[in-house]
Amino acid sequence: MISYIRGELAEILGDIVVLESGMVGFNIRVPGAVLSSLPPIGTEMKLYTYLYVREDAMSLFGFLSRDDLNLFKQLLGVNGVGPKAALGILSVISPNDFRFAVLAGDAKAISRAPGIGAKTAQKIILELKDRITLEEALEQGQVSHTVNRVPENQKQEAVLALTALGYSNTEALKALSKVKNANELSVEQLLKAALKNMAIL
Repeated sequence: MISYIRGELAEILGDIVVLESGMVGFNIRVPGAVLSSLPPIGTEMKLYTYLYVREDAMSLFGFLSRDDLNLFKQLLGVNGVGPKAALGILSVISPNDFRFAVLAGDAKAISRAPGIGAKTAQKIILELKDRITLEEALEQGQVSHTVNRVPENQKQEAVLALTALGYSNTEALKALSKVKNANELSVEQLLKAALKNMAIL
């Protein structure tokens, strides 16, 4: 219904920002990542919005990018995950890190969000793992796509080796995603390159 709102940042009320547009002040609930990136009061800004409608209330939720908004909608599509929980997840983990966590089955990373227990995190992974691809995560992160062309067994071996060293599946996948010309490398070379990436992540 409301794709986005562009207006002047008038107030910050906890996790709600007030954008004044067309002489109307809109209360928009935002995740922590937005709060930490807000410009000074009086500055014009733009938020992509989602109107959540219940029988007793209507609430606007705002995000800095369509990617964040789309992920919020995906989370709302998980049975048992409401807007408060979805916002909590996006407040503690970036959209791209969330995708990697889902792909890696890293429930621990997702359960760091307030109100999200291990069972709910597992449910989110179960329901979203078929809707999120490594290619999508790479594309949204604006990093190399070459890891997609690495033979699956090589990638799995590299992930297993990295997790054996104490890294999480999510960290392993992120590091491998940044390896250039990955399809031309052996498992050993992949590991060396990934470990080098670990040092700068």
